[in-house]
Amino acid sequence: EPEAKKPEIALPEKPKPKAKPKPVPPKRDLAFEKQLREQAAAEQRELQDRQIRDLAAQASAALRNKALLQWTDKIRAKIRGNIILPQDIPGNPEAIFDVTLLPTGEVLTVRKRQSSGHPGYDDAVDRAIMKSSPLPLPDDRSLFRRDLQLKFRPQDR
Repeated sequence: EPEAKKPEIALPEKPKPKAKPKPVPPKRDLAFEKQLREQAAAEQRELQDRQIRDLAAQASAALRNKALLQWTDKIRAKIRGNIILPQDIPGNPEAIFDVTLLPTGEVLTVRKRQSSGHPGYDDAVDRAIMKSSPLPLPDDRSLFRRDLQLKFRPQDR
């Protein structure tokens, strides 16, 4: 018997997948990138400038504080030289005085802020402050302070 021919059925051909187009890289905005680099550089310079200013201010403040301490040390040394200590002071109590100065270094007022607990010592310091007038002035006149707080202890020499 003759072989039965299979009817040819035309199968639709599967469409071949289309090649995906390669993604087009976005065009570089060179002007924008340059602007970003310049802005970052400017911010970096500003940060460095601020750090330098801060360090300079800290150094200036440290020098100023050192000069103020030296000035108050000179004042306390002059006053200590005029303190006549009472004989019976127990321990090393601290007396604190507020002193108001004139621009010439002359003592205008003395006020006991905190007693040492020994009236004889407090009075001796008060008298020594008045006797020491005029007090030394700072080398740098801009450091002058009209109101000072001075601390004294009998054993501080």
